[in-house]
Amino acid sequence: MTYAQLKAEIIAYSISIGIDKIGFAATDPFLELKERLITQQKLGYQSGFEEADIEKRVSPELLLPKAKSIIAIALAYPSKMKNAPLSKKLERRGLFCRASWGEDYHTILRNKLAKLEAFILEKDPSAKLVSMVDTGELSDRAVAERAGIGWSGKNCSIITEEFGTYVYLGQMITTIPLPPDKPITEQCGTCTKCIDACPTGAIVQGGQLDSNKCIAFLTQTKTFLADEFREKLGNRIYGCDTCQQVCPENKGKDFHLHEEMEPDPEVVKPLLRELLFISNREFKEKFGSLSGAWRGKKPLQRNAIIGIAHYKDTTALNDLEKLLKEDPRPVIRGTAAWTIGKLATNQSESILKAAKEREKDANVIAEIDKGLNMLKNQII
Repeated sequence: MTYAQLKAEIIAYSISIGIDKIGFAATDPFLELKERLITQQKLGYQSGFEEADIEKRVSPELLLPKAKSIIAIALAYPSKMKNAPLSKKLERRGLFCRASWGEDYHTILRNKLAKLEAFILEKDPSAKLVSMVDTGELSDRAVAERAGIGWSGKNCSIITEEFGTYVYLGQMITTIPLPPDKPITEQCGTCTKCIDACPTGAIVQGGQLDSNKCIAFLTQTKTFLADEFREKLGNRIYGCDTCQQVCPENKGKDFHLHEEMEPDPEVVKPLLRELLFISNREFKEKFGSLSGAWRGKKPLQRNAIIGIAHYKDTTALNDLEKLLKEDPRPVIRGTAAWTIGKLATNQSESILKAAKEREKDANVIAEIDKGLNMLKNQII
């Protein structure tokens, strides 16, 4: 069997197991990516979640000696939710981004890659393979771009002709020299809709992202959210879809090809107040299967508290007061204090003053002071 024939068989098998798109790339070092990563590092635009060693991110042979090709895969996920509950008075809801709907995509893609590995090893038992999804050393986007899965858009996502940006990506490095595919030429043209619409200006220019300003990143942080970003968060609990929603290439794109990717509306649009006192066990049972649960409940609870401020939901005042009195975590107490100030109810000032008398944590006291200062400038 020639390598071209093996490639054809791999493609056919990938379709049979529900891989929506597959491409093949050479293992030459990603030199252009290297320059971009060095620039990102110098500018302080990295999130800290990435592999720190740039050489590993751009050199496939460091990850698999004698690597000869990379197989890139893409799976399309839904962009629209069926039977989505409305966020209304007394029932204010948060939102998980589309990439966190359904079962954790890491699990889904790893299962597909494991099946693909088994098939390839059946054809060539001497082959060496290394697969990765998202958290691996290689850049999913750079591999997918080189393999012809799609082009790298100005919104820093891979844009596929068939599915727009609504795809999960994974890759497999192999010692088999499979014929490479041609990269797709960038097709964003003069469009800057994603850059213009980014709530925090995180897309510095086409294809360059300041991760520390990106709401998708900020929703995953565990510390106090900087004041400048709180107003921008809205009701987002995890992630942000703005740069995808405004992309013209996503117009009309909504694929429901994988049952495990279908969202449970009550899970991905949760009631904000129900998140405030959820136990670790309840959190794991309800949200544990989502990719958005990987950082635990604390960031999501903090975001829910900010979501209450966004909606000016004064019915949550007693819940916030309870958090401010009893929660052991300074970030939660402090964010609750800030939100109490934002709500500006008749009780807000007395609640905050009482809290300030008993509070010992300097950061929480600073948040209480922010709340009190906001009240000075509002009619209560």
